[in-house]
Amino acid sequence: MFTGIVTDVGEVVVREDIPAGQRVRIATHFDPKTIAVGASIACSGVCHTVIEAGAMDDGRNFFVVESAKETLDLTTASEWAVGRKLNLERSLQMGDELGGHLVLGHVDGMAEIVERVDHPDSVFYKLRAPDQLARFIPQKGSVALDGCSLTVNDVDGDDFTIFLIPHTIAHTTFGEKQVGDKINLEVDMMARYIARLSEYKPS
Repeated sequence: MFTGIVTDVGEVVVREDIPAGQRVRIATHFDPKTIAVGASIACSGVCHTVIEAGAMDDGRNFFVVESAKETLDLTTASEWAVGRKLNLERSLQMGDELGGHLVLGHVDGMAEIVERVDHPDSVFYKLRAPDQLARFIPQKGSVALDGCSLTVNDVDGDDFTIFLIPHTIAHTTFGEKQVGDKINLEVDMMARYIARLSEYKPS
């Protein structure tokens, strides 16, 4: 479980194919002494299990995760080449401040940036959600985009808009995102459960 508040921007430093999918080593500011093998870290919104952590020869800290084929098919993990920057968040602990919204790290699909407009005090993005997910995205509701908890501004069919403040741009990977880029999308789990309950008809 996560909150959608990014606490580090990591960098892919090693990527290799494995029979199950891919394995990546990610440089991070997180102290490896505090990362247990088996711990969960959201990598650009995708919950991954840590299989190794330590320090590299250049002094940077790292952890290693593996992505299975389904993850590669449904998320941007298939694009994680060496040098790729990733939003990172460690799992929520009991008693932590819930600064964003409850995020599972289970990405539902990918949205696409269709418009970006830079303003002096914000950046405007219009994104297009997959048709089957658009109904879960309400105006003024919450979404997780590449692991960031964000508030939806407007909704128009499959399109929705967000505004990002300079702090978010500076401390996440969104500053690099441009029109045409794919973004990991996790809809608010409350919207998903409510939709399921409204559809369910006992036999």
